[in-house]
Amino acid sequence: YPSEFLMQKITEDNQIPVHLHVSVSLQYVAGLKGRALVEFFHSNIAEVENEELRHLMWSSVLFYKTPNVEVMSCVLLSTKAIYFLLDDSFIHADEHQSDFWNKENSDCENSSFHLSCCFVLKLNDLQSVNVGLFDQYFRITGHSADHIVTCLTRDSYNTHTFIQQLMAVLSLLARTPSPEPVDKDFYSEFGSKNTGKMENYELIHSSRVKFIYPNEEEIGDLAFLVAEKMDGLTNLPSLNILLYVLAFQVNHFEGSAQSTSSLQPKTLILTSSDLFLFDEDYISYPLPEFAKEPPKRDKYQLADGRRIRDLDRVLMGYQTYPQALTFVFDDVQNQDLMQNLTLDHFGE
Repeated sequence: YPSEFLMQKITEDNQIPVHLHVSVSLQYVAGLKGRALVEFFHSNIAEVENEELRHLMWSSVLFYKTPNVEVMSCVLLSTKAIYFLLDDSFIHADEHQSDFWNKENSDCENSSFHLSCCFVLKLNDLQSVNVGLFDQYFRITGHSADHIVTCLTRDSYNTHTFIQQLMAVLSLLARTPSPEPVDKDFYSEFGSKNTGKMENYELIHSSRVKFIYPNEEEIGDLAFLVAEKMDGLTNLPSLNILLYVLAFQVNHFEGSAQSTSSLQPKTLILTSSDLFLFDEDYISYPLPEFAKEPPKRDKYQLADGRRIRDLDRVLMGYQTYPQALTFVFDDVQNQDLMQNLTLDHFGE
């Protein structure tokens, strides 16, 4: 019997972000309130009779096996597992997923029955949680490639709340204690540091699940990467990353009936002199222990970059969060404008 406070909190959190579209089946879930929501969880999702629903969150998710397909999900945290309630359209988005998802309910496709698939990650299978830069996303890692999921919350508050709830639930798990640490000698202690692998901040929970947070070196590496993309326009010591945020780039399509827009996930990075949009790989890095080879693409790929001095104006929408911003730049092909004027107008 969940408390009134918990039911009220879960009801408040059960809201789909307005800028993302979901299927009819997930819209039905988002319409449930209070006790109806808890009963829905126990009758349709929960695998064990005595597990308790502790937290609910709507988030975009990425799977390790399908790194290019971002899908909306209702994430449910219980005392036994993490459940990802997904759009049925996700199963048909990629032909390579036939071995990943069991298509037993294909006979329901043409009926009025709306199907959702549920991906389950048991807490006992959980090995580590990697928190992204500035808490914009987090990656949950299990024991195989099938059990790696990234939640793109794009919101530090949602990330922080979920991690807090997850730690609280993991504290309830009865696991055998870790073996006593072996005293390391001088050579093994310092010899292991020469692997070239960057050490992040690790917090090992009492349940032996690792919570890994980025350190300052990641920002330094990102600043170095950004400086490389700027083709030496600025010196590295003066380069400061002022803002890192996961956003969407809006692409408008002018159709015959009505103009539509699609949202392309992008990482926006603002420095003191430039504005960058990157395509970032949120699921492959850091490399899981079982990975045999590096990912096919780099963690950051430059999609667009403009100088702040070329920024003409910023248009802001009047809608509530999420805010739409339009950056209008002066479309000057050559940066040395005065030289062009001199040659055109005063040259021979």
